[in-house]
Amino acid sequence: MSIYEIARNANGDVFGIHSKMANRHGLIAGATGTGKTVTLRKLAEAFSDDGVPVFLVDVKGDLSGLCQKGALQGKIAERVEQFNLGGESYLAGYPVSFWDVFGTTGIPLRTTISEMGPMLLSRLLNLNDTQEGLLNILFRVADDKGLLLIDLKDLRAMLKYLADNAKAFQLQYGNISAASVGAIQRALLTLENEGADQLFGEPALNLEDWLQTRDGRGVINVLNSEKLVNSPKMYSAFLLWLMAELFERLPEVGDPDKPKFVMFFDEAHLLFDGAPSVLVEKVEQVVRLIRSKGVGIYFVTQNPLDLPETVLGQLGNRVQHALRAFTPRDQKAVKTAAETFRSNADVNVVEAITTLGVGEALVSFLDEKGMPTPVEIAMIYPPKSQLTPLTEEQRQAWAQDDELFSHYNAYVDNVSAFEMLQEQANLDAVAEQQAKQAQEEQENGLIGSLSRMIFGSKNRGEKLSPTEEIVSGVVKSVGRSMRSQITRQIMRGILGALKK
Repeated sequence: MSIYEIARNANGDVFGIHSKMANRHGLIAGATGTGKTVTLRKLAEAFSDDGVPVFLVDVKGDLSGLCQKGALQGKIAERVEQFNLGGESYLAGYPVSFWDVFGTTGIPLRTTISEMGPMLLSRLLNLNDTQEGLLNILFRVADDKGLLLIDLKDLRAMLKYLADNAKAFQLQYGNISAASVGAIQRALLTLENEGADQLFGEPALNLEDWLQTRDGRGVINVLNSEKLVNSPKMYSAFLLWLMAELFERLPEVGDPDKPKFVMFFDEAHLLFDGAPSVLVEKVEQVVRLIRSKGVGIYFVTQNPLDLPETVLGQLGNRVQHALRAFTPRDQKAVKTAAETFRSNADVNVVEAITTLGVGEALVSFLDEKGMPTPVEIAMIYPPKSQLTPLTEEQRQAWAQDDELFSHYNAYVDNVSAFEMLQEQANLDAVAEQQAKQAQEEQENGLIGSLSRMIFGSKNRGEKLSPTEEIVSGVVKSVGRSMRSQITRQIMRGILGALKK
């Protein structure tokens, strides 16, 4: 078991996360500008150095420099010298794959409607309980009919299919309200305007492509979320799907000597803002159980109060940067943060939280027995990689050189619910036309026989006289009347006498 060293105190004591405890999750908290992003970067580098693949969300677009070796200058040079970290040899670039839901600054990242599921889609679409119930019916019908739900046009096609056949489905699946169908269709339009049509499709992400190493170091998968975070519902739904997908797909590994995969969720409060209790319970369950799959989850947020207590209580590794206590809520946050640490007689936690400098933090990590260590004040190590982000051109070039780019770049429109329902509609239209044609032929046969009885035979192409046209019209009317009368007689026989 190794230790991922990330900090040192004034006495020279080194602090870090035990590799065997890294899948017990963690929290990086602090006000804007106090050093959370540097801590996130340093932890990601430490995991990568030990061969652990990493996923992290780049909300501000300033983590792309991870792929380049840093420079020994400024504050970096001071810290490297202060901690005697080895000078130039300390610096390094890392194996990085850049991803982007919108496909402009990285490898296109997609999932499918089926994989997202009705619960997260309901959150994404901001549906009420009735509308969510309809979405559950939609998924059930699609499963029963063997209809694949891949992209948004499949979802629209299924909604139309349900609306057109509402009465047929009602007894088996429940009421299908036209108002709910319309509300979901409108929500889909709003979602599409936010760019969600690019989130759903194929080829969908294969999670095995994120569990890779290069030259013995774990690949750091960076999701550019500068644009995605502007759509909080889409941002939270996607990250929650990713967490649930890992939980469902990865095998149990118990307590490995080091994690199989580590995820960093920045702006973590967006995962829980406005979330229904059933969804929060689902997240809490996944966080609690996913560690047995060898996955560590680290939430990055400004305020510990941003996270539900049930989730906060499961985060064993803590890095708390400075908080500002200007309002009653801020003061409550300081007190809450202080209470989550194991006490240390030498550290006044409440006072320290409000006076920490940039790059300083209160740290407490799980020891080799899984117990939290007493809180300490420490300085975070400087990152090894380039602090400044890549230019847009550099990032695009790096992404296009990635071996995964050719597989995910081109959108593939496979046969799914939309195409299958369209084909069925075409077949139904052909059958209707054939039935109509057969009916017309039957009518023409009856009319022709009556016409020949009255006027005699006519050569093909020979026009009817005015008198013959009038009589022919009367014959057609009589024919329709006869069919109507026969139909009424049949219905009387089945249902009883009709009112006259």
